[in-house]
Amino acid sequence: MLTRLVIGRALSALATALIPTTLTLVVLMGSGDAADLGIVLACELVPMLVLLPFGGVVADRFPPERVVLFADLTRCAAQAAIGVELLLGVERIADLAVLAAVTGAAAAFGTPAVPRLVAATVEGAARLRANARIGLATSLSAVGAPAIAGALVLGVGPGWASLFTAVLFAASAFTLGGVRTARAAAPTGVHSLLSGWREIRQRPWFLVSVMGHGVWHFCAGLFLTLGPLLTVRNGEAMWVIIVQCGTVGMLAGVFAAPRLPIRRPLAGCAVGASLYAAPLAALAVPLNGWAVAVAYAVAMFGLGLLVPLWETVVADRIPVEALGRVRSFDSLISFATRPLGLAVAAPLAGWAGTAPPLWIAAVAVAAASLSVLGVREVRTPAAPPLAAPRR
Repeated sequence: MLTRLVIGRALSALATALIPTTLTLVVLMGSGDAADLGIVLACELVPMLVLLPFGGVVADRFPPERVVLFADLTRCAAQAAIGVELLLGVERIADLAVLAAVTGAAAAFGTPAVPRLVAATVEGAARLRANARIGLATSLSAVGAPAIAGALVLGVGPGWASLFTAVLFAASAFTLGGVRTARAAAPTGVHSLLSGWREIRQRPWFLVSVMGHGVWHFCAGLFLTLGPLLTVRNGEAMWVIIVQCGTVGMLAGVFAAPRLPIRRPLAGCAVGASLYAAPLAALAVPLNGWAVAVAYAVAMFGLGLLVPLWETVVADRIPVEALGRVRSFDSLISFATRPLGLAVAAPLAGWAGTAPPLWIAAVAVAAASLSVLGVREVRTPAAPPLAAPRR
């Protein structure tokens, strides 16, 4: 069952990561209009953000494997429609925008269902190992997706690239949809949304942690926008080296997470997230490209630790019947803040220069991430199954 979860999540993550690059290349090769590109990408993001809370309600109300099946099949249909249109020579921005919106709406329902699916399938000490393997598979998928999408679009055409994405979603749907879990009934409608918020309010560690995640996602947007601009002085290949060092660091962190004797996983998450201050400070100094690469590798190692630890501790401490609603709030904050950081980075740098925003971001990441250490539950050691390293 664990193998099925890992393969299904890797397929879904790869398909999801292919979409932005494919859509970007489709629009640039077509109209070439930046406004058209912004509309199409926004049409995927906005419905996802609006519908995420309702997606959490659905994930808690229905078996998560059915929700994932429906979400992935819907995204499969949308990507197949884009592929058929492109193969037929039809390339209307309005069509792309509508189908991108359908894709984003489906993602809003599928995203909160996945943590519930994992929590309902894997228990005890195996959960951290499961989340580490899933994190490793999804990280590799996300890293390779832009190159795969570019190769497909330029090699065989954007229509076939979209159809390939549709096939991946279909494979993910039938892989994850084949998992069987027990149904957990939950209240519906507004009462369900309110009860989900009550679950969050009762757990200060979760609320403070998620706010910290939002800060580092926003600051990551700053880094990923200003980083290429500031490191190009060391050669155009320097940014590629920095990104690859970050990839290696993240994979190392995900690999290490179930093997380290971490007794306080929430504190580990906080420290891991705070390490993102390192590359921000390295850019602000500014240090040379190799120093930035090392700092970014350290930061991504911290995030590699954070992902499986966070997935596991949330599943352990949140009742399974509320997990979808609670995690939808987490996803909403993360998905909303990074695009905001990407959008404001250049205007901020133009107004104040590059160093002040980067220094403020570095301090903000460290402070917001480590502030959770003041919450009592964060200082409580985990139960032995989570804390024990893998032998």
